[in-house]
Amino acid sequence: MNMSNYLANALLNHVFRKTALASPANVYVALYTTNPTAADTGQEVSGGGYTRLPIVFGAPAVDGGKPTIKNSADLAFAIASASWGTVSHIGLRDAATAGNLLYFGALDSPRSILANDIFKFLQGSVAASMS
Repeated sequence: MNMSNYLANALLNHVFRKTALASPANVYVALYTTNPTAADTGQEVSGGGYTRLPIVFGAPAVDGGKPTIKNSADLAFAIASASWGTVSHIGLRDAATAGNLLYFGALDSPRSILANDIFKFLQGSVAASMS
């Protein structure tokens, strides 16, 4: 996954300029039908019963030579009550609605979500790393 401009600036300011950086109360997974981009310009899924889900991560561990965190439990979105379109990207955000994009990335296999479908991430399948 890629770090957003918001988080990169916040971390640089926090570490090198002594600017306070508050941790979000929760981190949420958002689904996108287009690339969110580092500037947070993508098209998030809306309607059809979609809401962001809170995500919990395990402790960082080295994976592929990089410190990495992964989701510690399965995540299942609500049953779609209407088509969500083709979900191609995800984002990690600091609020259940609006808020700031933290990390984003493309799915290995985009998936068309139709009415009555359930979109799910298995434990350990959402990962964010630092290089």
